[in-house]
Amino acid sequence: MKLSSNDKLVMIGDSITDCGRGRPFGEGLGAGLGTGYVSVAAGLLQSIYPELAVRIVNVGTSGHTVRDLAGRWQTDVLDLSPDWVSVMIGTNDVWRQYDQPYIKESHVYAEEYEETLSELVEKTLTHVKGIVLMTPFYLEPNRSDAMRQTMDLYGGIVKRIAENHGTLFVDTQAAFDKILAHIYPATIAWDRVHPSATGHIALAKAFLDVLDFSWNGAAEAE
Repeated sequence: MKLSSNDKLVMIGDSITDCGRGRPFGEGLGAGLGTGYVSVAAGLLQSIYPELAVRIVNVGTSGHTVRDLAGRWQTDVLDLSPDWVSVMIGTNDVWRQYDQPYIKESHVYAEEYEETLSELVEKTLTHVKGIVLMTPFYLEPNRSDAMRQTMDLYGGIVKRIAENHGTLFVDTQAAFDKILAHIYPATIAWDRVHPSATGHIALAKAFLDVLDFSWNGAAEAE
């Protein structure tokens, strides 16, 4: 397990991370962590690795793009003094290009996306033990679909940034593609973006896998 005792993990992103989390910072009992993959991952860590006492804070915000993350990075990430940071952003950066094509000021194109995400990673690396970069995804198995193609492009950017900066990398699209080979997309998300419990569990599993999570917990290493 890559996380250590008393590590603080801040998880930032858009509505898929937010999922109704508490304000101003999402943590604690009730709906503090939201109802999505952040809560699932936190529950698994607390139940399987209770001795680590990992503290998780959800600062996902619905509707946000990487441009929005840059505007609140200091207060919502660096000022919280995390040991680890996970980032999953890009869905709205791509989606706005398709659901509101004429409102171009809401679009975050690939060049800005890569430059901004790279800058956020660079300014954070020296302050934390590690960063987990998660790709955006689109629950559409047809890789020729226009929005799926663009989402794959942005996912490739995330992978390149992770490789260039030596961060952990989660290919969420690959995780969903395994499911989409057997289940129709609308079963998981009516809008192909906001996943059901099945989707959030898939995200949590993909995230925990890169942290070397084991169902046997610390006992496996003994």
